[in-house]
Amino acid sequence: MVNRVVIAGAGHAAGQAAATLRQRKFTGEILMVGEEPWYPYQRPPLSKKFLAGELPAERLHLKPDSYYAEANIDVRLETRAESISRKDKSVSLSSGETVRYDSLILATGAVVRRLSLPGTDLRGVHYLRNIHDVDVMRKDMLPGRRMVVIGAGYIGLEVAAVARQLGLDVTVVETESRVMSRVVSSQVSEFYEKEHRSHGVELRLSTGVTGFSGGSRVESVNLRDSNPLRCDLVLIGIGIEPNVGLAAAAALEINNGIVVDDLCRTGDPDIYAIGDCTFHPNAIFGRSVRLESVHNALEQARTAAQNICGEETHYCDVPWFWSDQYDIKLQIAGLSQGYDQTVLRGAPDSRSFSCLYLKNGALIAVDAINSPRDFMQAKPLIATKASVPVDLLADPAVALKDLCVQD
Repeated sequence: MVNRVVIAGAGHAAGQAAATLRQRKFTGEILMVGEEPWYPYQRPPLSKKFLAGELPAERLHLKPDSYYAEANIDVRLETRAESISRKDKSVSLSSGETVRYDSLILATGAVVRRLSLPGTDLRGVHYLRNIHDVDVMRKDMLPGRRMVVIGAGYIGLEVAAVARQLGLDVTVVETESRVMSRVVSSQVSEFYEKEHRSHGVELRLSTGVTGFSGGSRVESVNLRDSNPLRCDLVLIGIGIEPNVGLAAAAALEINNGIVVDDLCRTGDPDIYAIGDCTFHPNAIFGRSVRLESVHNALEQARTAAQNICGEETHYCDVPWFWSDQYDIKLQIAGLSQGYDQTVLRGAPDSRSFSCLYLKNGALIAVDAINSPRDFMQAKPLIATKASVPVDLLADPAVALKDLCVQD
């Protein structure tokens, strides 16, 4: 019988897991341990409205701080889970305390990928992962200053958009030949490149960085194949890595994340893992994946909590993601990796269109740009691996919800 659940981590997934346990009438003890000084909050707004100053910090929080005491959830902030004893079913904390568990949930999330180059320790060189990072960087983001963004993924381009709106001069440096190359097609990349350039962003593609120069503060970014870029501040946004150290030290299986089954359970039946740190099976795509996704974090949290409560629940959802840049909302459903055909639905110049991805004739993903209807209606087609005639997919006058699966 489960009488105590310990949650290692206090982010989005952890907060949802604790709340779901209480919603499912779990009456035992819940202890949540997090390294940051904040109760569970949303990270996506950090590079968008929170950075822009349009959203106060208290609006980031998933629940009011008072909720946790009212729900009898013991939250230990600024406390790290340092080691797990699977034999004793206990966790050692940075406070010196050792706590026992009946079920343990690893919600350790991810850490920013860092550059090992000269000058990364200079003032004005920033990473973005938490509230403090934004607070510090925002003080540097003054109108007229020159900002260099390293990395043209979601975070880099979202920050570039906010910086332009705040009146900074912005240059984005990317090693790949196009923006967001890991997640979108060349047509979608071309659209976003055009948008950023139209807002005054300089894009340096296929360009490598060799280091940063300055006195006590960064003054330039050194490039592999051209003159240094003068700057006043830098954001390094080159992705994140799963935080698996705690699990690895406990001899749990690691493979591009903490390996779990569709119950969100590790190889130890008393230990679950959820969120960005997990490598989990997805029956829709027939393979295991690691997702950096709020939707995945929330659904895995609900799945783990329900299984702990004795309600057998299997996680299998169509993944989805989003990015806000200027007045453009990109919504992605499915996983496009391995596609062999793309279909454009609508005209990019209209700034409202979709790119659909097919593999062996079946729809596997959609990028919907200012097209929420296509985003929502494509999900069931992706879930059922629908094969639909290309001419119908390409016709915006035909609603995706009206398309039938072709045998």
